[in-house]
Formats: sequence, C-alpha cells, structure tokens
Amino acid sequence: MTALSPHLRQATPVVAVRGEGVHLDGEDGRRYLDFTAGIGVTSTGHCHPRVVAAAQEQVATLVHGQYTTVMHPPLRRLVDKLGEVLPEGLDSLFFTNSGSEAVEAALRLARQATGRPNVLVCHGGFHGRTVAAASMTTSGTRFRAGFSPLMSGVVVTPFPTAFRYGWDEETATRFALRELDYTLQTISPPADTAAVIVEPVLGEGGYVPANRAFVQGLRERADRHGFLLILDEVQTGVGRTGRFWGHEHFGVTPDILVTAKGLASGFPLSGIAAPEELMRKAWAGSQGGTYGANAVACAAACATLDVVRDGKLVENAEAMGARLRHGLEAVASRTPAIGDVRGMGLMLASEFVTEDGEPDPETAARVQRAAVDEGLLLLLCGAWNQVVRMIPALVIDETAVDEGLRAWAVAVQAGTSGEAR
Repeated sequence: MTALSPHLRQATPVVAVRGEGVHLDGEDGRRYLDFTAGIGVTSTGHCHPRVVAAAQEQVATLVHGQYTTVMHPPLRRLVDKLGEVLPEGLDSLFFTNSGSEAVEAALRLARQATGRPNVLVCHGGFHGRTVAAASMTTSGTRFRAGFSPLMSGVVVTPFPTAFRYGWDEETATRFALRELDYTLQTISPPADTAAVIVEPVLGEGGYVPANRAFVQGLRERADRHGFLLILDEVQTGVGRTGRFWGHEHFGVTPDILVTAKGLASGFPLSGIAAPEELMRKAWAGSQGGTYGANAVACAAACATLDVVRDGKLVENAEAMGARLRHGLEAVASRTPAIGDVRGMGLMLASEFVTEDGEPDPETAARVQRAAVDEGLLLLLCGAWNQVVRMIPALVIDETAVDEGLRAWAVAVQAGTSGEAR
C-alpha cells in the first residue's frame, strides 16, 4: 500500500471535508474555527463565493494557457488589478507558483541586474525550502539541514528581535543596523552585495515585526551602496498586517517585492514586482515556468483582489487584529508562561517561556493541542516552535474573534496547568 511520507505530519488531527469563511468542517462532524488559513493563504476565507464562481467559470473556459506560449485574459486582468495596489514604480511583473520560486526569481534578478554575487539575509527569516530559498532561510535548521552544500554567497545579518535579545526595540534596531554596517565592512563588501532581503514581519521566525527605523535603515544603505532592497511579502502581503503590503507600515518602497500566499485565496500563484527598467536587466530565458500564471489561479486572484477591495478587508484586518491582540494581551497578563505578544494586523503570536525566560516549546505544543480540543486550529513557529501564531482569514468578524479568544483562554489554562494531554 502507498502512503504519504511519514515526515508529512499534520499540525492537528483534523480531516477537513469542507470550508466556509473562517471555519472548517471535520470528518468527525465537528466545526472548527480556523486561525491558520492554510498558513495565511485563504485570505478571503474558505470558499468565498466570488472566488469560487470565478474559478468555476474559468475552469469551464480555459484551465491552462501556458503564459510564455500564449497570453490569456485572466493574466491581463490580474496585471491591471495589481497595478492598482502595487507601490508606485513597481510596474513590471513575473509570475510563478510558490513563494520559494518567487524568492529565487527575485534573487536571480538581483544578481543579474547588479552583477554582484552576495545576498544579505536577516537572522530569523524564512524564504522557502528549495535550495536557494533554503540557503537564505535562518528561522530554523529544519528547513536547511541535511542537503548541504547550500548555495554560496549568503551572508546573515541581525534582525531587531528585541524580545530575544532582552532589549527595547530602539536598542535592538541600533544594534542590527550597526552590525549590518560591520558586515558590509568585514564579510560582504558593497561591491559584492547584490541585495538585502527581509520579511516585514518574520514568519516562521516567530512573528516578529520589523520597524520603521530598521527598514528605512536598510533602504538608506541599499541606496548608498548600490544594492537592492527585496521585501519578502509572501506572508505579509494582501492585507495581512492591516495594510495591503506590510512594508507600508515603514514608509519605504522596495526595489523588488515578492508576493504569494493570500494572493489567490488558496490557488497556487506567486510573483515578483519590480520597476520595468530593473526587470529588463534579467537575462534572456531566466524567467519562465510551465505552471506560472495558470489561468484558473489568475482568475481566482482577480476575484480575491476584488473581494479584498469591496469588502474593505485591509481595514477589517487592522480592526479585528487590534481586537484580537487586546484579547491575547489580556490572557498573557495573567499567564506568566507567555513572555510576549506581538505581530501586526491579523498576524499575531504568543511566545511561551520557562520560569527563567528560556523558550518553552513543550508548553506551546500543549496549548496548541488543547486549542484543538476547544475547536480552535492554530500553528506553531519560532526557532524552537515555542510560539503559537494566529492568522485567521481577513473576513473574520467580532463574533469569531471573541469565540477564538474564549477558546484560547481555556487552552492556555489547560496547557499551562498540566491539564492538557
């Protein structure tokens, strides 16, 4: 008999048979509140009627028109719609399937455009699992171990992770930028540095937001030294942080923007955006792929962008994120095992620590399992899997937020008191 790889372990025991909005129906007949959203993918909720209708109509018309062979209308529409929300000047697009592929496309473009070999990455960042993307990933060894040698030319520089350092944000930011300058002086000279890539909020690294001073510091150094700023918005984009793009919190514009996850509400689609002048510097034949910009995925993405706009989901993410964060902080205030609550918009997390302040993955895992018992689906992240994260769909309302917080409070009590199995 055949079976899935034994390493494909599910975070919850749920077998989902149906999804609707922020809920999943299990094979066990129980309805669960889904605060995972397919790891931030189902931005408009499970099976949003407008996204479903767009995909169904497209399936009956053209499933796949390979976009380096023929052009198709959904792709044209998607390019136009993204032009309405992309930062000014990022007017050239290349599409592929996954976040990893898009990250690698951004890296390839940066190296070809600058003629420089090195890329700076921030400690704690996650950029994917393929060889180049995993080489740039430092959020946990599990993503990069066991298939060395990895890609050369990757240089790691600090991220202002204030809680881990035990500093305030200003001190952590000053340290991170000072160490970046030292790195450029001692390891990767500017003349060898093609780009710096960073997530506006560390994802797998523990849901740690960047800040205005840090990202503006990266922008200033990129401009001064002639390398590119790549912002990995795979998880933070399409409204997740309470702005359409996470970097909008920081008052900068990247040279290359990477997008995926919430772009098509569950259909595989990713891409990069850059100024046309920069995109033209890619070498001939360096951009392509069989399934990139699939017609059904593009149709779903067009519908997703319409729903995000018409439903004011970016604004909803900001408002519901504030409500959710307030509730998480209330639970944390009476729970010594929660050392930090952080995030932006509907990208929030609670970090569990031992009595001496060390990462506590065992308690985090107990709480996550206890939440399933309460009908709430959550995921772990962080270097030790000591962080429990919440990423509900952007359509969530006050009722669902409050329902999730009630389940969370019970789960935290069970997981921190030894009641949970």
